[in-house]
Amino acid sequence: MRIHFRRTIATGAIGVLVSGAFASAGQRTAPPAAPPSRLSTAKSLRCTFPLNATGTWKKDGQPDAGLKTSTLVLIFDSINTDDGTAKLRNGTMESEVVVRSVTGYLHLMQSFRTGPLYTTTVFDKESSGGKFKAVHSRHEYFTTPLDGATSSPEQYYGECEIKN
Repeated sequence: MRIHFRRTIATGAIGVLVSGAFASAGQRTAPPAAPPSRLSTAKSLRCTFPLNATGTWKKDGQPDAGLKTSTLVLIFDSINTDDGTAKLRNGTMESEVVVRSVTGYLHLMQSFRTGPLYTTTVFDKESSGGKFKAVHSRHEYFTTPLDGATSSPEQYYGECEIKN
């Protein structure tokens, strides 16, 4: 009887220890969240794109692309990642833009009623002088190119600076 009692006490003690370990494992708190990045809290960006790639299709249907320098500057103001909105200011023009912020990326999208889609993605990776790497894409195509207008798909490469 004495051995049976000791075995029961030992089994009970192990059960209490194991259940206590599981209970305390469930009560562990997550490590503190990292502070938001500078990019995710930006309210205004000035983006410059010195390099442009333009795509087109040859007469035989094969894709083709050209690379050239660019002077494109885009200014995004009133960036609100909670509401998903911003304003794109380009010269005297102002447009509403849809914003999506996810870890490592800030996406700014402009969709036109006539069909084209423009996107700017700012990467949470510094390029130089505290600026962030960025790419701007224009999804647009006209059979007959128009001087001074986007007529073929384009992609611009550059950087954005926080101007808060």
